[in-house]
Amino acid sequence: MHTLITNLNALWQVTLAGLILGAGLPMIFAVGVRFWSIAAPVTEAGRAGQRAYPALLVALLCFGLVLAAIVVGILYTAKAFIAAKLGIHLFGES
Repeated sequence: MHTLITNLNALWQVTLAGLILGAGLPMIFAVGVRFWSIAAPVTEAGRAGQRAYPALLVALLCFGLVLAAIVVGILYTAKAFIAAKLGIHLFGES
């Protein structure tokens, strides 16, 4: 019974990470693209209309969050290489 509980505990953690990183980041990027399209609407005459700055802010925040997740993922993956080549220890590594 203890093994089952331990496995289920690990399973929900992996599932949560998969949802956040596997489906969550593309979803955040899609929300950013949607708000980016709202930020600069086109009028009927084909000219750019008034810019919606709150929508632009939301779009830039979404893109920044996705970019930060990518950079952190790359740094986390390459932490041993960075430590060996540059002598910089990341993420509490000694």
